[in-house]
Amino acid sequence: MAEDRGEFNEINITPLTDIFLVLLIIMMVIAPMLDQQGLNLTVPENVEEKLHNKDIKILTVMISSNDEFFIDNQRVASNDLQAVIASKSKEYPDGVLIQSDDNATHGAIVRVMDSARNAGVTGISLEEI
Repeated sequence: MAEDRGEFNEINITPLTDIFLVLLIIMMVIAPMLDQQGLNLTVPENVEEKLHNKDIKILTVMISSNDEFFIDNQRVASNDLQAVIASKSKEYPDGVLIQSDDNATHGAIVRVMDSARNAGVTGISLEEI
């Protein structure tokens, strides 16, 4: 005599649950990477017109080939860079111009950019000398 098996009335949701858990883990790993901070760069359209305007007051920070920082032709220590930029930014409301030597390291340029941004400067320009 064969047993009567009956009908299958329940749905097995274990595979569906596994898929959702894997997707949840993937989203938890990827989500912190989506919130990384970057630089908002805008390219000015009328560069030559602005360069001839004498009313612009920009603080110039020079970086030498051996990563020394100069503001107003005075050497500034790396640790004092943010404080000096913050104090001078009141006299120069139009932003900071970073002039770097060809042999200056990328880290030195980023240090000046971070110091200027932390000092509250919103306009930062780069120039290679």
